[in-house]
Amino acid sequence: MNIIDFLKGAIKKMLGKNNIETALKIDIAISPKLEEKIREWGNIYENKAPWLNKDVKSLELGSSISGEFVRLTIAEMKTEITGSTRADFLQEQYKRMLKNLADNLEIGDAKGGLIFKPYVKNGEIYVDFVLQGNFYPISFDDTGKIISIIFATQKTEGNYIYTRLEYHRLEGTDYYISNTAYKSNNNSSLGKEINLSEVPEWKNIEKEVKIENVEKPLFAYYKPPIANNVDTKSPLGISVFAKATNLIKDADEQYGRIMWEYEGSEKAVYASTEALKPRKEVIRNGENRRTKWETPKLKERLFKAIDIDGKDGEGFFKDYSPEVRDEAFWRGLNKILERIEFNVGLAYGTISEPAFSDKTATEIKTSKQRSYMTVSRMQENLQTALEDLIYAIDVLTTLYSLAPVGTYQTSFEWGDSVLTDTQVEQTIQMQEVGQGLRSKLRYIMWRYGLTEQQAQEELDRIQEEKMSNQAAFGFTPINNGDDEE
Repeated sequence: MNIIDFLKGAIKKMLGKNNIETALKIDIAISPKLEEKIREWGNIYENKAPWLNKDVKSLELGSSISGEFVRLTIAEMKTEITGSTRADFLQEQYKRMLKNLADNLEIGDAKGGLIFKPYVKNGEIYVDFVLQGNFYPISFDDTGKIISIIFATQKTEGNYIYTRLEYHRLEGTDYYISNTAYKSNNNSSLGKEINLSEVPEWKNIEKEVKIENVEKPLFAYYKPPIANNVDTKSPLGISVFAKATNLIKDADEQYGRIMWEYEGSEKAVYASTEALKPRKEVIRNGENRRTKWETPKLKERLFKAIDIDGKDGEGFFKDYSPEVRDEAFWRGLNKILERIEFNVGLAYGTISEPAFSDKTATEIKTSKQRSYMTVSRMQENLQTALEDLIYAIDVLTTLYSLAPVGTYQTSFEWGDSVLTDTQVEQTIQMQEVGQGLRSKLRYIMWRYGLTEQQAQEELDRIQEEKMSNQAAFGFTPINNGDDEE
């Protein structure tokens, strides 16, 4: 069972900071306040916010904001590993992970962080995505990176719950992985420690492993680039919508008012009791019976006029058609949505309705720049995490002899269509190359997300093909100055 499966099981009820601290005699570096907030952000993302009820429905803003940030972050992402036979192997493992990145990154943005944890299975390397709140950080280095952490795995068999705690720690250039197993018959404690061999799936796992000459942890941590105002002393991340949770509550409640306005203004008919259908009802605490009146339903509501006046002179029926005041309510909701966009770092009109906005061109441009800066920093954090992950995959490849020794290069291209039109930008850069204001090398690096060495190799290949064509046709074209010096 992988980490994600474990999180969905009973271990959420059983495992807690205190249980692990007691079992391993260590301190977990996460405050109770931040723990509570992580649960709150998860509930908002899953449409389980405490303010939701039969009258207040969720606008699903938690998942919408997280999903939009992921879309903006990786929509134009191009990344690969190249350079050798070993790099080809790393690329295959990397591609497998990228297929599952978007969904897991969305939840990670919502909960404030995500761990990429690689592991080896059948000669291949897979990656577990462990969400914040489901791993236990122990210590950090001077830059705020996690350097020791605990992961937990669980399985249930019969009346017993088996738990494995996997403790990673980096000490200098030595990396240690310790595994301990526990057996319990209830959800209140880890139970007693047992041998790993008692669980068939864990029998081949070593109790302690030491790996030498390691520069980084064998996992990677991504967090949104937002200052942690929940616990200012913690290097852990916070949700992308952490600074808008109260506004999300306001928006859900305002939407509830709008729905009530529509429901309350539905066309109705006031009718005398003669026009209603009687329904007898027995009162349980006695033999008395009382009559309740109900209006006809569906097609039975199509009344025919009868020429009998009621005592008030208006007949049995009176039409009720109130004015719908929806526009003012929608404008109010839109103002809340705009404030949410501002607080989380999105451009106006991302989740709000531009038609209701009276923003100036300068305000719109500023909001786009705000969104661009937020997304750019997310891309920087994600690139750092992915580079750390690739390093961990490379170490495991060496450790398990999965591919020949060799070097590798990584490349990343993100795009900037959040702020600019990519096609327009490409046209401008091509014109600059033609006018000698920009080198072909720099253009190829930008256009295809290549490193300088990769771009130079591509230019050399193009030059070789040109020379080959010239030789084949027996002529040398006039040099017009286009070739790079």
